[in-house]
Amino acid sequence: MIVLTGGCGFVGSNLLAALNARGETDVVVCDNFGSDEKWRNVGKHEIAGVIKPEKLIEFLFQNQGRIKTLFHLGAKSSTTESDADDLIQTNFALPVHLWNWCADHKIRFYYASSATVYGDGSKGFKDHFHPDSMAAQIPLNPHAWSKLAFDRWVVRRIAAQKPCPPQWAGLRFFSVYGPNEYHKGDQTSVAYKLYEQIKAGGIAKLFKSETPGVDHGGQKRDFIYVEDVVSVILWLFDHPEISGLFNVGTGKARSFNELAHSIFVALGKEPDIRYIEQPDSLKGRYQNFTEADIQKLREKGYDKPFASVEEAVKKYVSLLESGDGYR
Repeated sequence: MIVLTGGCGFVGSNLLAALNARGETDVVVCDNFGSDEKWRNVGKHEIAGVIKPEKLIEFLFQNQGRIKTLFHLGAKSSTTESDADDLIQTNFALPVHLWNWCADHKIRFYYASSATVYGDGSKGFKDHFHPDSMAAQIPLNPHAWSKLAFDRWVVRRIAAQKPCPPQWAGLRFFSVYGPNEYHKGDQTSVAYKLYEQIKAGGIAKLFKSETPGVDHGGQKRDFIYVEDVVSVILWLFDHPEISGLFNVGTGKARSFNELAHSIFVALGKEPDIRYIEQPDSLKGRYQNFTEADIQKLREKGYDKPFASVEEAVKKYVSLLESGDGYR
């Protein structure tokens, strides 16, 4: 049995689809479905069961002889969440408990970290696995801090040679976009927001730059299509001898202008980009540049190329235009 937390969320539901495609149908999803259309993320797929997050620990102990892998992708993912108490319980205390359970019962454990731990990027984007390197990183918001807190706990745990799962992987996701993200509201990807803007009014709105030397719309992100994220996860799943903390990005930053332009092209429309002021809540805490250092992933043997923004956007827009949009 595979347990997949966050299984009806964005990355989780795409991973579920890929596991099903491999013949893995004994997958138990742990998530809150809510009262909106989130259920549609898993509507096409096979699941062996559904459990509420508050019942997860009880379920694990009741089924400890059957579970072989725990994918922990469920978390508080909003970068604007201000309740630090809730964040630290969900993004730190819970994964600590899950790590220890997996270590005790020899269960493989994968968890979602985040590229937000790199803060403004001034310390670089290398997925060092050393306490001193992690201590130098300065998160810009409580969400990033909660994710980094668990990464730091893991590195101290490994350094002290404490018990750990037989295979573990921390996945520092960069700017992921693609199908099944529609339930995320204001936290949907920039790619999806731009698609909706262009479809609705024929224009794309991007933030003005507040930084000298950075053009409006010239801010850059490491945009990675969700299919590539799932590909990395499954590659690790296929290589149980490999453990570690890994950046999950393409290794190539692209500008918001380039992203917007690719969506106009995919829709067959002439580009019309307008620049708007950043909200006060983002000023001073906005990342102008992110780019995953994927050297460690490549050195471990992952050699599959990543889709370019143009390639992935074309595929994504085609899916959205098909009238379904769900994977």
